[in-house]
Amino acid sequence: METFDEQEIIMASITGEDKPGLTSCLSAIIAKYNATILDIGQADIHNSLSLGIMFIAEQKNSGNILKEMLFKSCELGVQVRFSPISIEEYNRWVSLQGKNRYIVTLLGRKISAGLIAEVSRVLAEQGLNIDAITRLTGRIPLNADVEKHGQTRACVEMSVRGTPKDRPFLHGEFMRISQEMGYDISFQEDNLYRRNRRLICFDMDSTLIQTEVIDELAIRAGVGDEVKAITESAMRGEIDFCESFKRRVSLLKGLDESVMKDIAENLPITEGVARTLKILKQYGYKIAILSGGFTYFGNYLKQKFDIDFVYANELEIKDGKLTGNYVGDIVDGKRKAELLKLIAQLEHLDLQQVIAVGDGANDLPMLNIAGLGIAYHAKPKVKENAKQSISSIGIDGVLYMLGFKDSYIQ
Repeated sequence: METFDEQEIIMASITGEDKPGLTSCLSAIIAKYNATILDIGQADIHNSLSLGIMFIAEQKNSGNILKEMLFKSCELGVQVRFSPISIEEYNRWVSLQGKNRYIVTLLGRKISAGLIAEVSRVLAEQGLNIDAITRLTGRIPLNADVEKHGQTRACVEMSVRGTPKDRPFLHGEFMRISQEMGYDISFQEDNLYRRNRRLICFDMDSTLIQTEVIDELAIRAGVGDEVKAITESAMRGEIDFCESFKRRVSLLKGLDESVMKDIAENLPITEGVARTLKILKQYGYKIAILSGGFTYFGNYLKQKFDIDFVYANELEIKDGKLTGNYVGDIVDGKRKAELLKLIAQLEHLDLQQVIAVGDGANDLPMLNIAGLGIAYHAKPKVKENAKQSISSIGIDGVLYMLGFKDSYIQ
């Protein structure tokens, strides 16, 4: 029986222009001498290869392996560098496998070197090691035409390992960097739930659509300024949502029902909504609208985007006119959280498998109980109390927080 004294561990680092068959050729040499690959990793950046192969081989064979790999690399036009790895060093790496793992997602219209430097500095200070960095967004030409390519998006995902020294401080630093540099930084545990989420619940007004429908109705009713002031106060959490809802709806008394159809057909859809909902449906997600707005408009979006559930408020209509009253219970923040739980139970899902996205103070209850709660272009109070936030790009930033990569979904 062989002992470790008769074997040695070697790390082969290969760099150069990538080409088909390279990994096969080099690994075949290792296999030829019955050596065991302990670890392997490969990255390709603009056709520039970085391949690492760590293997353990009998000492009597290691010289031949290195010689043949060196000759083959020269033949393939790449460079190879060999480094010996001690048994103690390898065992130390193995011991790190049980450490906590996290995913850091950087979002913006473009990713700057300054952002990478700041985020990686904070991670290092917190004792976290970056294992991998992956670009999730596609490449945009340097002279990108906005009309042709649409609004640009840039996302980089970091896989990190370790235990943060001070997690609240880390979150605070990421929030500071986000505010100062105009980016979004997400920090999530890399666990089974992150890879197995199946339900996403959206707020509607100022989330899926770029308006507050009740404000649109109020403008048509001639009470726009009065209702808008109440809406903004409620969204900031300054007044109770239910009370503000009753006051606003009462001001719509007498408005013709036909106005709702006209508003619905001209709703300003948020950037990235069509792409996001289409991809989530393709990958088997259930989609819900949980809104403090109105069912009429929620059902319009349901038909347009094949949404599974809509829960919102029902306006009372008599003789083709709004009465200034509503039907049923008000869907406020507490009710949104209850509905999220109800749908999760219906779909036999753990709450950790649920995503919630919203912008207002009345969305915080559902954002805080969901496995992934995202404040979307939200007020400062909401961003401070939400787990994650997106403010720099469209709502398709949600896809990148879930780990979707443009090359897989386009």
